Amino acid sequence: RFHPGATFENRRQCLYNLKEIGYQIGAGFMVGLPGQENKDLVNDLRFIKELSPHMCGLGPFIPHKDTVLKDCKSGTLEKTITMLALVRLLVPNILLPATTALGSINPLGREMGIKAGANVVMPNLSPRSVREKYSLYDGKICTGDEAAECRYCIENRIKSAGFQLDITRGDNLDWIRKQ
Repeated sequence: RFHPGATFENRRQCLYNLKEIGYQIGAGFMVGLPGQENKDLVNDLRFIKELSPHMCGLGPFIPHKDTVLKDCKSGTLEKTITMLALVRLLVPNILLPATTALGSINPLGREMGIKAGANVVMPNLSPRSVREKYSLYDGKICTGDEAAECRYCIENRIKSAGFQLDITRGDNLDWIRKQ
C-alpha cells in the first residue's frame, strides 16, 4: 500500500538474493503506521526472524507535514521499545539502531532503545546547510548541531546510559565470521 508498483514478495526476494551473494543486508519496519495492527507487527517480527538480516532498522512512525499522512498519530515509544527488545531476542547478533526518530518522540528515547537491546546509534554527519533537504518527519532532533557536536553528544548520552561507544566500522558479527 505504501510502495505502489513494487510487490512485497519482489522486495523480499531481492533481500534474500543480496544476502545469498554475500552482501550485508538490512530490513525493518515502522511502528505505529496508520492502520497497522498487532498482527502486522507479528508478521514483521516473523519476517525478520526468517530473513535474519545483518541489521534491522525500526522506529516509530512520525508524520511529516507535507504528506498525506500529516494528520496521523505517531507511533508510541512503548511499542517501539517492545519491538526492539523482541527483535534482539529473535536475532541476537543483529545490528539494531536506536533511531533518531526514537529520540525525537522522547528526549531519552535513544537511551531507552539501547537499554531495550539496540546496539547502534547513527549521528547526523551531514553538513548543516543540507540537512533540511532530508526532512523525513517533523520535530527531528539534532538538526542544528555540527557533526563533531553530534558525535560528542551521542557519546556522552551512551556513557550516561551505562554503555561504551565503539566507533569502529560496525560490521555484523555473523557476517564477519563468514568472511
